[in-house]
Amino acid sequence: MTQSFDVIIVGAGMVGAALANGLAQAGLTVALLDRETPAPFAPEDPPDLRVSALSAGTETYLSRLGVWSRISAMRLTPYRRLSVWDASQHPLSNLITKPLARTTFDAADLGRRHLGHIVENRVTQRALWDQAGSDERITRLTDVTVSAIDNGADAATLTLTDGRTLTAEVLVGADGARSQIRQLAGIGTTSDQYAQQAMVISVQYAGSPQDITWQAFHPSGPRAFLPLHSAEPDGAAEHSWGSLVWYDTPARLSELKALPEDALISDIQRAFPQDLPPLVKVAGRASFPLARQHAKSYFVNRVVLVGDAAHTINPLAGQGVNLGFQDAEALQQTLVEARRAGQPLATASGLAHYQSVRKPANRRMMLAMDLFYHAFSNQTPPLHLARNIGLALANSLPFAKQQVTRYAMGIDAQLPLPIRQLIDRAPRLPFMNRG
Repeated sequence: MTQSFDVIIVGAGMVGAALANGLAQAGLTVALLDRETPAPFAPEDPPDLRVSALSAGTETYLSRLGVWSRISAMRLTPYRRLSVWDASQHPLSNLITKPLARTTFDAADLGRRHLGHIVENRVTQRALWDQAGSDERITRLTDVTVSAIDNGADAATLTLTDGRTLTAEVLVGADGARSQIRQLAGIGTTSDQYAQQAMVISVQYAGSPQDITWQAFHPSGPRAFLPLHSAEPDGAAEHSWGSLVWYDTPARLSELKALPEDALISDIQRAFPQDLPPLVKVAGRASFPLARQHAKSYFVNRVVLVGDAAHTINPLAGQGVNLGFQDAEALQQTLVEARRAGQPLATASGLAHYQSVRKPANRRMMLAMDLFYHAFSNQTPPLHLARNIGLALANSLPFAKQQVTRYAMGIDAQLPLPIRQLIDRAPRLPFMNRG
């Protein structure tokens, strides 16, 4: 049996499901496939280990899709401030006082109530999945596995392992960093593996939910705090949930993962800055390798990539999923405009336009995260002093800081020109080991 659609999307994660909703609302028929059905949400469950800092731009996009109200009905945590500082010690550190070596971005400086929201990935995915289920133009298929694709001249054909075939004008790979669709389409990647790994820890802390997320840079890597919702059923302020990220060597993280809860809490309280509130519980822990990967092309013929299938970045600033949503929005606009103009969906010029919009923007963010990573992981004395001076200058240049904040929030499409020029020169900086 063969079913035909305008677009087939493989991967019903956050980005793939968002794209499906956007296309269907514009009148296109969509098949949304995944190996698993997203888990149902239960308010009494502890938070998901995987959380994302959704920007104001992402909130606007998801609101247009009708999804934000579904997320709000489950749970989310707004954050008003974002703080970054250098916590490593070096004799040159004494030349700049600690308050100057810390910069804080505040929504109030932009006249806004928040910079973004910390949301569990499963909450966002479930909201998008339920929204897709309410649209008859979306056919959701789960517990399915792709066996082959035919990226033909007239249509893209997808063959499933159960023998069914699906055809469409466009086949979208939204199936993650190890994208099977990307591999079957023959699209190569460039990649770099970082020496560090990241450990994510779901914790409960004393007090009400905080309105700040922060990141302190240590020689072994950054340590970050992301606030989550109240841990009390009635929303009382006694205890709250939070998510910690600890970057370190694989050996050190293996030691931490093996510790009993009390010992891990003690190690966290000693290793993290004093800004961390007292911890009372660890609900989960996991570590994962860090890698930067970029597809050499975002499309070939009728196959096009979005999200992690196209790019993965160092998660220092939590921008990965926001970039993925920007991919979805850009591809949605490209395909919808083609349909309204009476054009085929998979024209080379249309998909090339999508690539020309998203690939440079994603590359620039990847380089920015690499620049941050290498600059703050480097203990060379002049560079140590330079980065502290940079943080101090950020505090003394409020206009530039506001522009960076607007970009990170998804309000502005471009970074200020001087910063873009610095990032574009980053591969030639001596401390950037490009592999």
